[in-house]
Formats: sequence, structure tokens, C-alpha cells
Amino acid sequence: QVQLVESGGGLVQPGGSLRLSCTASGIIFSMNDMGWYRQPPGKQREFVARISGDSGDGFTMYKDTVKGRFTISRDNTKDTVYLQMNNLKPEDTAVYYCNRWPVSTASNTYWGRGTQVTVSS
Repeated sequence: QVQLVESGGGLVQPGGSLRLSCTASGIIFSMNDMGWYRQPPGKQREFVARISGDSGDGFTMYKDTVKGRFTISRDNTKDTVYLQMNNLKPEDTAVYYCNRWPVSTASNTYWGRGTQVTVSS
């Protein structure tokens, strides 16, 4: 079955950078569009960025508030998707998850453990 393992989070000051990684198994990774999502404290999980699979020529899309600061990329040889986050702001504080895109909103949808990103001085 699918397994997603996120890493790379941490505590960073405003204006700092982090690079998140997510390694997938149990799926044909290259054929799947992949996305990053986040869940801020006390809020619902939200979309952050997506990148197309083999058929999409590397198409990317971003949540408006992260455009120009975050970059999603993937390495199909490693079954890994990345999220480079620059100029981080306190409102970026959240648990970050990866998953296929689009992802089902069903309550039994699989999610990994996520990685905590905290932006604070």
C-alpha cells in the first residue's frame, strides 16, 4: 500500500529557508501528480503546491500566498518530491504533508505523519 514519509521541517526565523522532502512507496511515483499540503494550528489542511507526473511536462501550481517563495520539484529516480521554502513567514507555520494530487477528502484517505515547520523569532 502507499506510504509517504515527509522530512526536513524544523524551527526557522522569519525570512529563513527550509527544504522539505517526501519519499513515496507503493505507487508508480512517476505517473502521479504530487502535491504538498499543510495544516496550520487549529485550522483545516490546505493545498500548497502541486507538480505534474510524467504526462504533464513538469507543470506546477501554487497557493497564492506562497507564489514566488516556494518551489516544488521532484526526482522520479528517487520517488521523492521536494518543497523549497524561502522567505518564510510566521503564517507558514504548519504541519506539512505530501500526497497525490488531487487527493480525496474522504476521512479514510491515507496521510503520512507530516513534518512540522515553525517560523518564529
